[in-house]
Amino acid sequence: MSEPPLKAAMIPVTPLAQNCSLIWCAQTNRAAVVDPGGDLPRIHAAIAQAGVQVEKILITHGHIDHCGEAGALAAQLGVPIEGPHEADRFWIARLAEDGRAWGLRGESFEPDRWLVEGDKVTLGALELAVYHCPGHTPGHVVFHHAPSRLALVGDVLFEGSIGRTDFPMGDHAALIESIVTKLWPLGDDTVFIPGHGRPSRFGIERQTNGFVADSVLAG
Repeated sequence: MSEPPLKAAMIPVTPLAQNCSLIWCAQTNRAAVVDPGGDLPRIHAAIAQAGVQVEKILITHGHIDHCGEAGALAAQLGVPIEGPHEADRFWIARLAEDGRAWGLRGESFEPDRWLVEGDKVTLGALELAVYHCPGHTPGHVVFHHAPSRLALVGDVLFEGSIGRTDFPMGDHAALIESIVTKLWPLGDDTVFIPGHGRPSRFGIERQTNGFVADSVLAG
């Protein structure tokens, strides 16, 4: 059995147990760090353990537990930051303020590339599709590698739950629409890594999720 083209490791960071992810191209060992919200020594240790070369940082959205230390990590590694959508500039601008409120390290940054629906991000020999999925935040994006049947969905969807929409600029209706129109078409067998908690499959959530199961939305 051939090894998968894309490999991934979850690295829980911050007291909010946010799933920072290290993903890499098996062919080239070129990697990306997704959502480095904090605990940079833990992230550096995971990079060393995997034996990969980080070439960029990817951000799903602008909340502090997902990107509070993205700027610092980018400076340490000498790599660019890609994402999220520019609609999350509001959140990135207030990272220092939110850091003080949450007791976390937060530093604003300017991504090297804002992402929009339909963009592609490269990782070694691989290419991931970008989907703009507003609702939890207005500029939230999701990364999908179709050949690996893997998606990194940030705080759009969780095992048995969905992202909060009670923060500033949250939109519950938009979040539901993002899940149904952007995530479900990626396929029931697609595994997703959420921003918190355990991975799941879209098909399982369509059957059992109390917020967005097909039977719930049909009702």
